[in-house]
Amino acid sequence: MKLGRFWALCTCFGLAACGSGGFSTSDDRVFAPSVDPRGTAVDPLIVGHRLMAAGEYDLALSSFRLAAADRGLTPEIVTSLGSVNLALGRLNQAEELLRRAVKDDPETPDAWNNLGVVLIERNKTAEAAQVFRRAFALDNGQSVAIRDNLRLALAKMENSQYKEDQEQKYKLVRRGSSDFLVRPTQ
Repeated sequence: MKLGRFWALCTCFGLAACGSGGFSTSDDRVFAPSVDPRGTAVDPLIVGHRLMAAGEYDLALSSFRLAAADRGLTPEIVTSLGSVNLALGRLNQAEELLRRAVKDDPETPDAWNNLGVVLIERNKTAEAAQVFRRAFALDNGQSVAIRDNLRLALAKMENSQYKEDQEQKYKLVRRGSSDFLVRPTQ
């Protein structure tokens, strides 16, 4: 029995000596690739939109913040920050940012649509319907999501006399990189 253990131990040492470093540490460790100082960086705004599409909202928020530090708070970046805060459920921050975005660039239907979604979520239905109308007009009726959101807001305004047990629950459904749709839950 002792002879079997001896041969097993010799085999282990023999195999260890067959590695590239022998009994010493190996120089071919796995490291992260080096950074090319001459390479070009990817735009953090594009990275943020890709992270939003992947559902990585916290990382997208960080990327949008990097874009803001790099370019300043342009209406596009403010809209992106508002959209990611909406996705994270931070409705107060999202509303504040999206109101700023539509004030700075009133011709962006995505910002108006996302502001409407925030207002629906905060039970400001009448204002949300007006915001969705504006987004629908700016988009020339091309976006199905904006049209559906407008229909939902108008239907909710018409049926605003809900009883406690008849009230419907709504959920946000993300469509596209910064487009949200309000849908009733089943």
